[in-house]
Amino acid sequence: MPDKRKFKAMIIKEEDGKFFRHIGEKTVDELPLGDVLIRVLYSSLNYKDALSAAGNKGVTRRYPHTPGIDAAGIVEESTVEQIKPGEKVLVTGFDLGMNTSGGFGQYIRVPSEWIVGLPEGLSLKESMIYGTAGFTAGLSLLRLEYMGLEPSDDEILVTGATGGVGSLAVAILSNAGYKVTAATGKADKENYLRTLGARIILDRKDVDNPTGKALQPPRWGGVIDSVGGNILATALKQTKYNCSVAACGLTQSPLINTWVYPFILRGVNLLGIDSAHCSIETRLEVWNNLAGKWKSLTLDLIKHECVLEELSEKIDLILQGKITGRVVVNMEK
Repeated sequence: MPDKRKFKAMIIKEEDGKFFRHIGEKTVDELPLGDVLIRVLYSSLNYKDALSAAGNKGVTRRYPHTPGIDAAGIVEESTVEQIKPGEKVLVTGFDLGMNTSGGFGQYIRVPSEWIVGLPEGLSLKESMIYGTAGFTAGLSLLRLEYMGLEPSDDEILVTGATGGVGSLAVAILSNAGYKVTAATGKADKENYLRTLGARIILDRKDVDNPTGKALQPPRWGGVIDSVGGNILATALKQTKYNCSVAACGLTQSPLINTWVYPFILRGVNLLGIDSAHCSIETRLEVWNNLAGKWKSLTLDLIKHECVLEELSEKIDLILQGKITGRVVVNMEK
């Protein structure tokens, strides 16, 4: 029998090459096939969600569509034994919210392989303060530590530090005992970054060197970069011998023009961070760290909570680079 249960969702429609978003109703039987039906209680806003909501065909191929690459909620139905109705779970990455109806709807249906049980020590809301942004920051730190990074007097640079990934990277690194230098283009956010744990605040132009030199004086013991472009190129040139740069974003540019010298004269490692398709074992390790030894006491300072009807305005702001921290969407209201 068709499941005609109705639920509220953001729906993006395409008409004559233009894209429109509204809050409407969908039914459960409109959702794609999958092993597990989840009632979504919280979601969060990411830059990729905004691109999908704006009609970016590189993110979402088919419309009408419901974005939302993050979702946390309660299992209502499951066809697999290891996941039970009533369990609290979260989903980030894979195809959720891209070409699969996402977390900006009150229900999702997904394959069981996409699901992570809510780790002990996290609430559903806290898991969405992290969301893909926090998972990406945590995965970046995990990869850096695999390459030998450990707390010391070395400075760890975080670029795009007031964004979602950047804010959480500052908080996570600081809580893990690292000396964090935060770079931002928002001069009025110094107190915010210091509260998250940054020891040194730099203007974005200080890490965006235009000279084109192959190498610059070494400063960074590690880098988490969420902006790409010449800022990433500059970070590589300023990273210390045998240290690593985790590249996890492209808000400045997806292009990088750099020299081979940092790699062959200083042994710098450029680590690509893919949060969408990493293994379940890695996901569990990152999420358990986020719930445990990396958990920030400043999560509430990072989040702005809204309801679904307020989300369209937030999408416009994130596309304009005017969002600080994380937008959490309360899907119950």
